Amino acid sequence: MKEVLEILENNARATPEQISTMLGITVAEVEKTIKEAEEQRAILKYKTIINWAKLGEQPVLALIEVKVTPQRDVGFDSIAERICGFSEVHSAYLVSGTYDLAILVKGKNMHEIASFVSGKLAPLNNAVQSTVTHFLLKQYKEQGELLEIKEEVKRLPITP
Repeated sequence: MKEVLEILENNARATPEQISTMLGITVAEVEKTIKEAEEQRAILKYKTIINWAKLGEQPVLALIEVKVTPQRDVGFDSIAERICGFSEVHSAYLVSGTYDLAILVKGKNMHEIASFVSGKLAPLNNAVQSTVTHFLLKQYKEQGELLEIKEEVKRLPITP
């Protein structure tokens, strides 16, 4: 099962026929594995990585560190679930260090992200103690894929 999922993780467009050929198993086995993984929510989504900068439509991304007050009996989970409920939140992680949560937020501009922090995130029932916002200025790599590939110069060096 792991090998099938690794292939799909690297190429969500791989067909069951292609995967069966690569692994030397039947198409039925591949389809069964995929169906079970989807039912168990091991496969959550099939995703395409788009370099929005190439299309001139790059969203503004911010990494926000959040210090929170853990809730009795549920720790950080309850506040993390509330934060994840906001449509602006793209990803959220419990982290070690000075801050408790790291969230990746997408917006159309810096003002939209600032409004999210001040209007939605900061006022959460005295749970949010402080935040630090880092605007991401340039993406070099997204989910293991380089966004810009430099072409090698294939000219011969000039010698005197």
